[in-house]
Amino acid sequence: MESQPEFQYLAFTEHLDKTELYNLMTQYGDDVRKYAYAITKNREQAKDIAQEVFIKVFHNVGSFKGQSSLKTWLFTITRNLAINEMKSSYMRRIVLFNWVKPQGMGESAESVFLGEQSTREIREIIMSLSIKLREVLILTLEHELTMVEIAKLLNISEGTVKSRLHRARKAVDNKWKGTEQ
Repeated sequence: MESQPEFQYLAFTEHLDKTELYNLMTQYGDDVRKYAYAITKNREQAKDIAQEVFIKVFHNVGSFKGQSSLKTWLFTITRNLAINEMKSSYMRRIVLFNWVKPQGMGESAESVFLGEQSTREIREIIMSLSIKLREVLILTLEHELTMVEIAKLLNISEGTVKSRLHRARKAVDNKWKGTEQ
């Protein structure tokens, strides 16, 4: 998705005030945190990274030149911070998050339980994918980035994005079918 029109002026500014920063955090904070979580698999670490992203934006907004959407720029910062954190971190604990939501409303306690169980299983499957596959899948499903935006964010070709997305979907499908049997 393209950045919000009210933030397009950021490509032409050198400084943010606290109100502008607050507005950015309100608009994009959850997306940044969820993306950081998708990389780190740790909620607290993702929160810390999200805060760090907006601190960097506050101090370095002049480096945003509008060559990509604001969201893609924020995700690039998020990705770089998360990967650096993972390299220097002892974090290997897997904590699943709730971005896969059950569709519709269950009519009975049994259907609610089965829906929640299915959601947990899908989360586990997605989070068990390699970072390369998990990342493109989450950027597509959760953050609704286009293939072009993902390619730019990850610094890979659009064809590579499509290939990874296809492999990710196939892996989830195969693992899901394996759990249903």
